[in-house]
Amino acid sequence: MNFHQQNNTRRRREAAVFGLLRASTYLVLLCGALVVGTIVFKGAPVLFKAEFPFINIAFFTEAPETLHVFEHDGKKLELGDRDYRAFMENLAAPSASQPAVAPRSEHAYVYSVGGIFPCIVGTLLLVAGSMTLALFLGVCSAIYLNEYARQNTVTRLIRLAVLNLAGVPSIVFGLFGFGLFVIFLGWNVSLMAGWFTLAFMVLPVVITASEEALKSVPRGYREASLALGATRWQTIRKSVLPYALPGILTSSILGIARVAGETAPIMFTAAYVVRDQLPWQVAKLTDFFFQGVMALPYHIYVVSSKIPQNEYTERVQYGSTLVFLLLVALIAAASILLRNRLRKKHSW
Repeated sequence: MNFHQQNNTRRRREAAVFGLLRASTYLVLLCGALVVGTIVFKGAPVLFKAEFPFINIAFFTEAPETLHVFEHDGKKLELGDRDYRAFMENLAAPSASQPAVAPRSEHAYVYSVGGIFPCIVGTLLLVAGSMTLALFLGVCSAIYLNEYARQNTVTRLIRLAVLNLAGVPSIVFGLFGFGLFVIFLGWNVSLMAGWFTLAFMVLPVVITASEEALKSVPRGYREASLALGATRWQTIRKSVLPYALPGILTSSILGIARVAGETAPIMFTAAYVVRDQLPWQVAKLTDFFFQGVMALPYHIYVVSSKIPQNEYTERVQYGSTLVFLLLVALIAAASILLRNRLRKKHSW
């Protein structure tokens, strides 16, 4: 076989590999587009309406309710639990000219009407609190490992343990939080237990990404600061952290995506299926931290798997999922904008 034939064979192999890689990439994009497209196609009619104000405000501002479907006077009615109770009270006290007619073919579907406002509030509180704890503990750990700790066997073992923790299933973190925070510390099912459980779950990602961001800052910045008489902490605070913040915020974006979507940890530590009061409707300020909340991931899980499925629950499933995706995308977009702004401000 001459050189020309060998070259053609290599080109054909390279073209085949390139085609396989391109097809795999397009297949992944197609699957993602199908999933998101299905959610948008089925969830958009729940969130938006054809008439003004074009948004289903009740879905964003009310709590979940049981849907009652029945026939009355030849009409099919669909009423939420509160409206249904008021309707039955009026029906129980008829006027003399209009005798009562009992509803027929009545069916009740739990969590199939109303809104998801308590779930949105609970999700935002869980994400904000857990990411605040994770960033504080993670950045402190990264600063110690990269700037203060000696690079010896103990430090390498610590880094290995952090990497191993990143692969632990979320259900294990949920059981850990349940045993430590809910039972041993007596926090019960509460925001505090959920915050610490989720923070510990995402901590390995934050530590690893923050340490890499600190390593990316040129060594000359530290040496110049120390040469001018600054202490090590002043050097870290003034000359290292500002330039590492964009990378640290990258870890927060990854952490938000994982924290917001977890169901198993909050199922044991923070989430309720239904709760009458909103988190701020408490008698004392301390009660705010030691109460459970409703959350979108757990709500979607319950509506999708723990109650009988029908056309009414399907609307709530896809509507809640679409809101959840938009909420996570909004939080991540805010983090990306902040990261880009800091990157422009502190560039080298």
